[in-house]
Amino acid sequence: MTVLAGAAAVLLVGTAPAAADPNAINPIPVLNGTYGLPVLHGRAQAVFQVTGMASPNATHTYNVLGTDLGIMWDNGHGEMLTAFGDTAGVGLPNLLRDSKWAWRSNFLARSFSRNPAEGIHFHSVVRDGIGQARELVFSPKDGEEISRIPTAGVSVGGVQYMSLMSVRSWDAPGEWTTNYSGLAVSSDNGETWTDLAHTRRPNDNGHHKFQMNAFLKDGGFVYEFGTPPGRDNEAFLARVPEGEIENLDAYEYWDGGGWKRGDANAAAPIMAGAAELSVMYNEHLGQFVSLTTDPANSVVLRRAPSPEGPWSPPEVLIDARELPTAYAPQIFPYQTGRDLYFLTTVHTQYNVILMRTSL
Repeated sequence: MTVLAGAAAVLLVGTAPAAADPNAINPIPVLNGTYGLPVLHGRAQAVFQVTGMASPNATHTYNVLGTDLGIMWDNGHGEMLTAFGDTAGVGLPNLLRDSKWAWRSNFLARSFSRNPAEGIHFHSVVRDGIGQARELVFSPKDGEEISRIPTAGVSVGGVQYMSLMSVRSWDAPGEWTTNYSGLAVSSDNGETWTDLAHTRRPNDNGHHKFQMNAFLKDGGFVYEFGTPPGRDNEAFLARVPEGEIENLDAYEYWDGGGWKRGDANAAAPIMAGAAELSVMYNEHLGQFVSLTTDPANSVVLRRAPSPEGPWSPPEVLIDARELPTAYAPQIFPYQTGRDLYFLTTVHTQYNVILMRTSL
């Protein structure tokens, strides 16, 4: 992510991720996305450039030269929404503290692509009055909050929800500090968003476990997979009836043996070594699958019979020795048979690439 999600860290094999400073990695955003697809020899292959100068989506035409994440979900009507994180373009400086480029903390694109073998093609983007990709949820980009980055999205009754983290500071390599996470809501298909302050989880006590989240809908519940800010963390699980997603008091937390309502402190870890999770039920396997990066920064897959687990040991899809700067793998939200498609950010390009692996 940038940072996400942000932070997208440059990682050499055997080392921790580099500090989250996209300007240090990409001093000239116009060059982002012009390097072509990486050639991989493991279980996953790069198949389509989603953002950047070399993308068929021509994201530079709405002033998106570099971006990350690519969090996808169905809007409830067969259209896919994709939220991106910190985004660079040409324009006024200092929109992000110390940034050299026009910086937005988040933006959203829409697509009807259901066959990712043909790529993911955007048909519309949320824009401002002069045609640029517009920041969806305002971030002051000051000493209190330097960015507001989406980590998950879900549709409930045709209304769109995003979970975002408020980033206070980028810290040691692979680490950052958040103020809180919280929901934003849109009733017009992602065009405008309202920040729901009453849903904020402060970065302390049990809520510390849910600063970066992934959503999964199953059996009338929205499941929320959470981690503390940064990488290489334990993951935790909460759930809430879909219709009560805005009511923090209605959330139940998996304590390792059952569900406990209203007490985030009770949440027990369901996996370790996680960051920037994505989770979905896979019909081909008949199991739930999760994607994340492991402590070595390899993209890994886990399987489980239920959201609670037990989650399997990680299987490496993209080895960090081949692509050391990949992060934030996000699963394509529609069933695609034996092939699993996902988006991954490559920080040396600071853009998003579509990947495929066979299950």
